[in-house]
Amino acid sequence: MEKKERLADRLNGKKVALIGAGVSNMPLIPFLIGRGADVTVRDGKTEEKLGEKAGIIKKYGAALVAGESYLDGLCEDVIVRSPGIRPDIPEFTEAVGRGAIITSEMELFLTHTACRVFAVTGSDGKSTTTTVLSKLLETLPGGKTYLGGNIGHPLFHLYPEMGPEDKAAVELSSFQLMTADAPVEAAVITNVTPNHLNWHTGMDEYIEAKKRILLHAGRAVLNYDCPVTREIGGTAGCPVTFFSRTPVPDGVLRDGDSAIYLKNGVIVKRDRGGAEREFISRSDILLPGMHNAENYMAAIAAAGEELDPEAAREVARTFPGVEHRLEFVREHRGVRYYNGSIDSSPTRTAAALSALADTMPDRRIVAICGGYDKNIPFGPLAEALLGSETVRAVVLTGATAEKIKTAVTSSPLWEARRDGGFLLIDGGDFEDAVAKASETARAGETVILSPACASFDRFENFEERGRLFKELVRAL
Repeated sequence: MEKKERLADRLNGKKVALIGAGVSNMPLIPFLIGRGADVTVRDGKTEEKLGEKAGIIKKYGAALVAGESYLDGLCEDVIVRSPGIRPDIPEFTEAVGRGAIITSEMELFLTHTACRVFAVTGSDGKSTTTTVLSKLLETLPGGKTYLGGNIGHPLFHLYPEMGPEDKAAVELSSFQLMTADAPVEAAVITNVTPNHLNWHTGMDEYIEAKKRILLHAGRAVLNYDCPVTREIGGTAGCPVTFFSRTPVPDGVLRDGDSAIYLKNGVIVKRDRGGAEREFISRSDILLPGMHNAENYMAAIAAAGEELDPEAAREVARTFPGVEHRLEFVREHRGVRYYNGSIDSSPTRTAAALSALADTMPDRRIVAICGGYDKNIPFGPLAEALLGSETVRAVVLTGATAEKIKTAVTSSPLWEARRDGGFLLIDGGDFEDAVAKASETARAGETVILSPACASFDRFENFEERGRLFKELVRAL
């Protein structure tokens, strides 16, 4: 209650700027106005491009500054930035110099909520791990479970209804973590591989952003098989649970640490003394692929000691997956279509291809790749595409099509695969790429949209890209 009163005192009569009319900021408009704030929404899009949002903003009673000069005259007391806007741009630096507070929707939530927060970040697997974690938390006694954050569900406007007995599974991006400084009960880093290097100054800043999730964590859940997170675990200031595809070696765990891993096809948790506790079998997990076994290990570890293995088993057997992540769309003329629009990095695409090859080894794959350029290397993508005998063709689209083509044709594997019939197809725009993938695929094969890139060269977000893919596939 103290936190809520303190926030209300800070907002009443304050001028608040919401930078960006995106998913995280829009619910804040009526919330802040209802608490006495004078709200201005500032967005780089023109009012025309904002469309219905512009009308909603004005209907709520907020001012709107839209277009290229949206940051001109930034004079508000509290500035709530969208996650995709760096916190150190000159306009923000100047505002801080005159006494303004720079924050974000997620920082406000983490700082003020009274509920138990279970946070998840990483380069890959965040959405699935967070969603599975929320379902595991729902099986624990006491309180209500919330799911939100980078997964697309803002939480700050809901915090007044949350109490200490409630739980929140929160997905956090590196953008959101750049300035985060708040306690969480458990913090998961699924892995760290090159990503968003068009936004971050380099890999060092990206890693440091991910590490901020551990600043005030009660315990950490880290990937032992990833060199970056394994190193982070060695110096973490809280107890660590490492998850791994294989048993974690003796001598790795410190006092208070534990490990969770696959042993003879069963997910097993072990304490430092060697005592093991079985949870679920890999065969219990409805979702395909080893990466989803890793997601379950991370989620089980984050849920904590209260979790009942039988409850975890029921979740594993029934959870169908996150939309846009290896999402089955339809079978048409013997070809199966999968929507993996959430695969916005080469490692995500590699995991998706591996999962399909693992569960359907006899079905050859036609992959659709390409999108927004995040300045990340495509060598690993070329290796995943050419190194898998199940991938027969790749249709390229989007701003990165040429970069991916260069990476593939420069690979040592290229000539042998090309001579063996591997196809590298220029797909043109997105609609044409889907059509060409459909024309290329044969009965008994699989088409997957797994871009290995973000969507912003053409789409608002990966959800919009995935929805269009599904519409196009259903119209075939």
